[in-house]
Amino acid sequence: MRTSVEKGQVLAADVSCTTHELSVALVDGRTISVPLAWFPRLLDATSKQRAEWELIGGGIGIHWDAIDEDISVASLLHPENFMSLPHQRIQPARERSSAQTERRRARI
Repeated sequence: MRTSVEKGQVLAADVSCTTHELSVALVDGRTISVPLAWFPRLLDATSKQRAEWELIGGGIGIHWDAIDEDISVASLLHPENFMSLPHQRIQPARERSSAQTERRRARI
């Protein structure tokens, strides 16, 4: 399936997961971090399964084949438009500047 990337669309460049958080580095230098609890398949996956991701649609989304999970960058930026979790208020994704991301990586 071909997917076109629209001009001005925000694209993923890199992905990382901890046991509690999904972080997506964007091509514009920002990083979005959201709780894995938003994505039960990722939360229940092994670290190896979480590490086996691929960008889809030129970076408009992320796919995990082993757990059959697809997440769009748009859904991370605007979760209120895509997700409905009963009895939970979706908090906007935290965005980090590239400087914040570099400081975080330096501590690790």
